[in-house]
Amino acid sequence: MRFYFLFSLIFCFTQLSAYESMHEKTPVGKIVVIDLPARTALEASTDSSYFKSDNGLFRKLFQYISSNNVSMTTPVEADIFPGKMRFFVGHEDSKKKLLSNDSVSVIKLPALKVISVGIRGSYSEKNFTSNKKKLELWLSKNKNFLQDGEAYGVYWNGPFIPGFFKRSEVHIPVKIKTASK
Repeated sequence: MRFYFLFSLIFCFTQLSAYESMHEKTPVGKIVVIDLPARTALEASTDSSYFKSDNGLFRKLFQYISSNNVSMTTPVEADIFPGKMRFFVGHEDSKKKLLSNDSVSVIKLPALKVISVGIRGSYSEKNFTSNKKKLELWLSKNKNFLQDGEAYGVYWNGPFIPGFFKRSEVHIPVKIKTASK
């Protein structure tokens, strides 16, 4: 009975927390090519690794969106070293005049082509690294793509979702190899 209650609570929470999504989730275990649109992001950064236990990035971003009445969106992106976390500005909030401050930068990101692998499990450095290696192996076998930036994490769930329910991705920016002349 306790398990049923816990499962119901988690299921309801995940269904009721329907935020605007910037793109579709990559299926778990699959590697796909995604064309991300140009978008506006709110970015906090630190000199240490993203996986350091208390990097303070979420707190900075949450304070910014709360004080500027900006809606949460999914997913959240994270550069690993140095640590950066990005929330995206949704359609309705894109009409607001949002300004950078000492803790958060408002940045415009261009359209981007990435390869992505879908992950289920905790948000850990180990999961990030092992899935980054899967993408690097895929790139070595798919010679028509070239890496065009550093790998980064993409996180879909909040901190109170148990690790085995969490969904994430690793993205590597790519470009299509053109024939040499």
